[in-house]
Amino acid sequence: MPKLCLAFVLMCGVESSFAVLDWGTIRDADFSATIDQDLTVKKSDGSTQKFQTTIEPRWDIDLTNNTRLVGIGRIRVDNESKLGFSGSNEHVDLEVRELYVDTQWRSAYLRLGKQQIVWGQADGLRVLDVVNPLDLREFILPDFEDRRIPLWTANIEVPVNDVWTAQILWIPDQTYDELPERDNTYAMTSSLVVPQAPVDVPVRLMQAKKPQRKIMDSDAGVRFSAFLGGWDVSLNYFYHFQDQAILYRHYDGGAVSIEPKYERSHLIGGSFSNAFGDTTVRAEIGYSSDRYFLADHRDTDGIVRSGELSYVLGVDFQGWRDWFISAQIFQSYLTDTSDAAVRDRVDVTATVLLQRYFMNEALKAETLVIQHMADNDGLVQASLAYELTTDVQVNIGLDLFFGSSDGLYGQFKEEDSISFGVEFGF
Repeated sequence: MPKLCLAFVLMCGVESSFAVLDWGTIRDADFSATIDQDLTVKKSDGSTQKFQTTIEPRWDIDLTNNTRLVGIGRIRVDNESKLGFSGSNEHVDLEVRELYVDTQWRSAYLRLGKQQIVWGQADGLRVLDVVNPLDLREFILPDFEDRRIPLWTANIEVPVNDVWTAQILWIPDQTYDELPERDNTYAMTSSLVVPQAPVDVPVRLMQAKKPQRKIMDSDAGVRFSAFLGGWDVSLNYFYHFQDQAILYRHYDGGAVSIEPKYERSHLIGGSFSNAFGDTTVRAEIGYSSDRYFLADHRDTDGIVRSGELSYVLGVDFQGWRDWFISAQIFQSYLTDTSDAAVRDRVDVTATVLLQRYFMNEALKAETLVIQHMADNDGLVQASLAYELTTDVQVNIGLDLFFGSSDGLYGQFKEEDSISFGVEFGF
């Protein structure tokens, strides 16, 4: 009964927000929705990590021949609340997930409103796909589409000539990464991302300094894309605040103060991909002018600042019936650092993705392996998804962390889990 009531509240709320429209001018309106029920248990003792119901209604409303309004809501109800919803109710999360207008003006295509922007094609790793912040309350376990936090954005695509198309972004939305609280399942503990204070030294976390000026502190970017000689290519530039606060350290009278502050960076890079028969080769490269990394006790403010050159090279193969195989190598290089930096100057991660369909594609098996070379830790995600009908899918998943307990992935090696889910669509 509570779930039905929540769905009714969301539908009424969204419908009332559309009441300002002149319904007589609407040409067509479609409603769809998905309902997911997920149960996640800890592999070691069977305790429940998550018991969550997610309802996502969607409205597609054609206002004119070339103008469409899209609204996507989301209700999440988690009886366990160990993943930590923000807001006043730790068990219930309500949000307008996306709300935008698609339209055309002359040769330009405009999408205005709350939306996701996807730059790049890497699986599980990001080089260029940094426009939207991430919800990291379940670390990197959910799909990118569910992890990205949509932003209020002006997104304009316009042809430059017969070959190139420009995408121009203006983002006045100052929303940043959602991080887990200290007592949540995936609270960060690795020294790579959390400052480590000396034993028995009190630590004071100060209020984060966030940008306040809507216009001057906006993010902006441009992407040029083209199809050249069989290659899909892009050139990207993004001027933005990094989505995680930099944790500056200060010593004050025998205590340590941590001051979170958001910093700007320029990202410039590009991508290319091409298919050669059953094999696709793809790559992304990006240079960030200002990146900030934790330092050990030898550094005064606990932060090392450096440029960062990153790339990812991927190969996808579909030459065997019902199989999809993908391998990636990701490398990050700090251009100017010191021995005080906690992370290595060169950081390498490799991934392998295996997919196989059975029973006329009704059953899909998938395994993703992420291996972080520096700390010899990583993550294995395996899943089975079966379509009972065109509108009902059941799935089972396994998430296994391994490696050093101080590594980015190994810090969660005690949180291996098994998940069970069912998804309804209508």
